[in-house]
Amino acid sequence: MGRPFDASRFRKSVTKNIDNFSFGFHDPKIWIPTGNYCLNYHVSGRFTNGIPLGKVTVFAGQSGSGKSYIVSGSVVKNAQDMGIFVVLIDSENALDEAWLQALGVDTSEDKLLKLNMSQINDVAKIMANFIKDQKAIPEEERSPVLFVVDSLGMLLTPTAVEQFEKGDLKGDMGIKPKQLKALVTNCVNTFGELNVGLIATNHTYESQDPYNPDDIVSGGSGFVFASSIVVAMKQLKLKENEEGEKTSEVHGIRAGCKIMKSRYAKPFETLEVRIPYETGMEEYSGLFDMFYKDGKGILKKDGNRYAYTDKNGEVHKYFKKEYNKNEDGILDLIMSEWDYDKHPIEPEEEEEIVGSDE
Repeated sequence: MGRPFDASRFRKSVTKNIDNFSFGFHDPKIWIPTGNYCLNYHVSGRFTNGIPLGKVTVFAGQSGSGKSYIVSGSVVKNAQDMGIFVVLIDSENALDEAWLQALGVDTSEDKLLKLNMSQINDVAKIMANFIKDQKAIPEEERSPVLFVVDSLGMLLTPTAVEQFEKGDLKGDMGIKPKQLKALVTNCVNTFGELNVGLIATNHTYESQDPYNPDDIVSGGSGFVFASSIVVAMKQLKLKENEEGEKTSEVHGIRAGCKIMKSRYAKPFETLEVRIPYETGMEEYSGLFDMFYKDGKGILKKDGNRYAYTDKNGEVHKYFKKEYNKNEDGILDLIMSEWDYDKHPIEPEEEEEIVGSDE
């Protein structure tokens, strides 16, 4: 064999000849909770984690599915509680200050910068300049920052703006998907070393393919593949009161979530996040179904109740309603003892990631 490879010499060569890159691994160090333990687990692999800084996360769904509530409301509030500065880019002119404050978001200038922007190019310039400024700051002095874009789907290309001004809307000939992919890809490649994250919402539309009926994420498949986490959402009606009794009245939203992609947990898992109008998102919703999983999980049906055997061998029995209310802290106990290797949930049949170039 020849002499040992000179890694330091190669590092110097790379540094000298290539710009816009970084060395080493950039595993997330900061995670922002979503406000729901089950959703946290399915996107990050841990109940107390959630959305990672250093990566790009997308929540896509139909109007009214709860994506803005989670992204621009719950995640932003939790980020601020952790001392993370938030740059909120509103492309729909729909995020009113009163609505954000009602969700617990601090709209003061030292905690939140809200920008109203309509063009992809402008968003890219803002982020590119920010990244340049951050790289000039010593690593130990950098503050964590979260960018929020609500939504990607409403951003326009310069071509679309010019055509509107001329009154001649011919379309942008596929420019938008390419620009969205470029925006997300550049963020993914540069955010890792900076403790900066991007979380965005997007729209979906119904698939016409009978062999792939899942809703399709608008804006092209390119940025979907470039993102680290993609969650597809559906709007379902919540017709249960606080006691868990079914009614004819709609009491809120059941946000149906499907993890289309995650680098930290199993993809294609599904869950429901309950968002009652009166009380807001239920942090424990979805956990019972996850732990029971059609009888294949760690909860076992025992008559009209469900039994959990803890690590000391003690059996805990509760009704489903009591689990959903976290009676006696039973869900906290299960989460603290949960070991995925010892109590696996059987994976569902895998499906392809949904995307479109339209």
